[in-house]
Amino acid sequence: MRLLSYILTVLLLVSCSANIPAEYSDLQEKVEVYPDYNGVFIPSNIAPLTFHIFTEAEDYVTAIKLGDRQIVVSGQSVVPDIDEWHELISEGGELVVEPYLKKGGKWYKGASWTMTVENSEIDQYLVYRLVSPGYILYADLSINQRDLTTWDENVIYDTRITSTEEKSQCINCHSFHNYNGGEFQFHARAALGGTVIVSGGTVNKVNLKTDSTMSAGVYPAWHPKDNLIAYSLNNTGQVFHTLDRNKVEVQDVASDMVLYDVEANTVYPVSIGTKEFECFPTWSPDGEWLYYSKADYNVAAQEGFEWDELRENYYKFKYNIVRRKFNLSDRSFGEEEMVLKADTMTSRYYREPGLSATLPRFSPDGKYLIVTLGSFGVFHIWHRDADIYQINTETGEGRYMDALNSSDVESYHSWSSNGKWMVVSSRREDGAYTRPYISYIDERGNAHKPFVLPQKNPLRNKQLQRSFNVPEFINTPVEVSPQDIAGRMKRDAQQAKFYR
Repeated sequence: MRLLSYILTVLLLVSCSANIPAEYSDLQEKVEVYPDYNGVFIPSNIAPLTFHIFTEAEDYVTAIKLGDRQIVVSGQSVVPDIDEWHELISEGGELVVEPYLKKGGKWYKGASWTMTVENSEIDQYLVYRLVSPGYILYADLSINQRDLTTWDENVIYDTRITSTEEKSQCINCHSFHNYNGGEFQFHARAALGGTVIVSGGTVNKVNLKTDSTMSAGVYPAWHPKDNLIAYSLNNTGQVFHTLDRNKVEVQDVASDMVLYDVEANTVYPVSIGTKEFECFPTWSPDGEWLYYSKADYNVAAQEGFEWDELRENYYKFKYNIVRRKFNLSDRSFGEEEMVLKADTMTSRYYREPGLSATLPRFSPDGKYLIVTLGSFGVFHIWHRDADIYQINTETGEGRYMDALNSSDVESYHSWSSNGKWMVVSSRREDGAYTRPYISYIDERGNAHKPFVLPQKNPLRNKQLQRSFNVPEFINTPVEVSPQDIAGRMKRDAQQAKFYR
């Protein structure tokens, strides 16, 4: 019976209308395909990695093999059957892709390439914000949830539901509590503004701006052990360049740090009213340390607090990574400690001394702290020299994760819950749009060649005129509907209290 079952499985995988040509010659030219999956490591539960063959031909057949099993797909866009694909890759191993092209009435076999299926799964869902490329257009934004095991994509919230021609709305960074789709938050600005918090099965809208704080919460980090969220409070401005290849600079005008107790609806001060810029908080996995990026205003712009001066000195702002000990029992914080003094590091690209570190994120086991390094500033999503940098928290050693980096922007990054995969926002394809790239991280902390988020239409990543912003893994889905969120959004926000 086991032999019969195995034979049936093999027949199932090859039972396709396409057939490999019986006679063919080797193709002398390179087969051009998109996306490039050659040499990548992929999870054992990932959706089919589709691709499009750009090399001109009259007909196309592609074989995808693993061991003595294979699936055969016809057409210029190679889209394997999803069930056959999952059956093929379920146990891991080396995938071999063999393209066959018919040219001038004869069949040719192109050079094959390989992908390694790791015996490791990835979190089922990836959440991201889809953003238009404009600098001021924000009435057409959505937060979407993608099932990574299929091609299914759902909208969590879309600003068009509540925006009108007269009053439009903007949404920014979402954050999840311990990879749980049932506990998350995001902030809405302009019309019907407030911080939306989904927790305990309810949707609430809170006004985190108090008479003691400069703004509502902006960049969040949910505490791993309690229903607390650390926020940086940021007033920002934009500088547009005419000659600089970075196009636009987003910088702090003022910023602070607070802690919000979700259940008590209370804001606690962490760092308020100082001439220092704090941004992008994150917690250590044990919840005992709060890490964040910090720049000293006095060093950057000397005296005064004028926007014109800040604008003219944008390139002087260098952010370091610092941390503070946290006492959960009384919500108190210890003194600041330096973790990464980036402003004394040497740039790989420029002669000017000093770097700027942002977006600290921990591996789930706490062994690695990943940051984004650029020459200056805090908003590295616009900095083409921005790269991903890894710090070993046990040895203190740091290194660039060059397998993840490119000649263009690498910015937001997130870990999977098992620490085996990372997703990075990159503009490596065209310099205009960020797209999510997924990389396998081995037991030594080494990153491997990343692959772009697979789509049913392999050209969708090129055709979609949206950036994928703030990619975050979750392992349970978001189940509240956009209409549930919009209904609460239309009502007044609950005012948070400030702890004095």
